[in-house]
Amino acid sequence: MNNFETFIESTGISFFYFKLLLGFVFSFVITYVAIPTIIKISRRKNLMDEPGARSSHLRKIPNLGGIAIFFSLGVCAPIFAYELFDRYKFLFASFIILFFVGVMDDIMVLRAYKKLLAQILVSALLVIGSDVRIRSIFGLFGVYEINYYVSILFSILTFIILINAFNLIDGIDGLAGSYTVITSALFGISFFRLGNHNDPLVILCAILIAASLGFLIYNLSNKRSTKIFMGDTGSMILGFLLAFTGISFIDIFIEKKDEVFYHLQSAPVIAVAILILPIIDTLTVIITRIYHKKSVLSPDKNHIHHKLLNLGLTHKRSTAYIIAYYLLIIAVTYFFRHFDINQLLVMILILGFLGAYLPIFLMRFKKD
Repeated sequence: MNNFETFIESTGISFFYFKLLLGFVFSFVITYVAIPTIIKISRRKNLMDEPGARSSHLRKIPNLGGIAIFFSLGVCAPIFAYELFDRYKFLFASFIILFFVGVMDDIMVLRAYKKLLAQILVSALLVIGSDVRIRSIFGLFGVYEINYYVSILFSILTFIILINAFNLIDGIDGLAGSYTVITSALFGISFFRLGNHNDPLVILCAILIAASLGFLIYNLSNKRSTKIFMGDTGSMILGFLLAFTGISFIDIFIEKKDEVFYHLQSAPVIAVAILILPIIDTLTVIITRIYHKKSVLSPDKNHIHHKLLNLGLTHKRSTAYIIAYYLLIIAVTYFFRHFDINQLLVMILILGFLGAYLPIFLMRFKKD
């Protein structure tokens, strides 16, 4: 313990809580203060999101809000959660790569294969270089411990799917930011209760929450002059970090498997439930495109938020509905967490698809 840590401890305040509080406050302030400058530069240089066939907006809006989120994470995580970068040596490098690719895509639109290559690279860096991988699925589908090479491929694929799935839910005001706040809070509380109380992952989650809250103030603004989107820069970084925290959550129970109090057989399914929104949205879109004999890569307006907008709901009400239903799934999963792992997975998938297809049934009922 260094002199500064000793001084903080002598005041009666835990150094961990000191870092947690300052990390949260500084993350929020940095994001909140940085965004007006980003908006000003975006308007001056015409770096705007143009309304298109898939857009839910009718006017040009700055789409570089992810720069502020990255700036906040890039400053606060190395200062207040510096232990993370000793434990996961390629984490910061992954930040930088995703930031560069995201900004390039937001400004000049990169080809899909270039983004995919970058996502494969950062996923491989973390999975192979830092050993952040899914080692076991606790008997799901009868599978327990996973072969090392299969685990690497499965984990890289999980990162890529979640990065892109998160990007797909970023289609209406407030949804991606609100989802990040709740997901980070759930994982952060879990890390605090189930892992080491001084775990830097708890601080990372707090920094993510604060950065998202600072962004949401502008993203949900009704004033055109202060409105901004997070763009691919923000969605890729946040999707990557949520995949990272999800895999780290499962890893807690693998490390604590000999401690009965900590071990939870349904841990992988709980992680799926917390990340259910982008997973179900992506699966729903793929199923719909296959049903209509379209390419799974073809753009359309079949996402859950598009269906709610078609019902006449505003962006904010659509976000509120999706988040409320998402929280219901989380509550059900937690209540039945001691169920058979396969039965629990089927239960949450049914609930997820029910929420995704309910707007379609309501639309048909409304037309009749």
